[in-house]
Amino acid sequence: LICRQAETVDGLTTVHFERGEMRLVVKDVPARVCPSCGEAYVEENVAGQLLREAEAMSSAGEMDSVINFVIL
Repeated sequence: LICRQAETVDGLTTVHFERGEMRLVVKDVPARVCPSCGEAYVEENVAGQLLREAEAMSSAGEMDSVINFVIL
């Protein structure tokens, strides 16, 4: 991916989800990161896994979690 500021590089990012009272923070998510502006872009399969994790947490009634990303 190419950001308007610079070409992105492999890196890690932190993703935050909020839905009502539920908050989830996922650390060490693999992404393409712009070294200039810091914007991070995740691949489709990673985004899908993140959304499934957030949905599972919400369904289980968990309210606040901080987890490290693990590729499944």
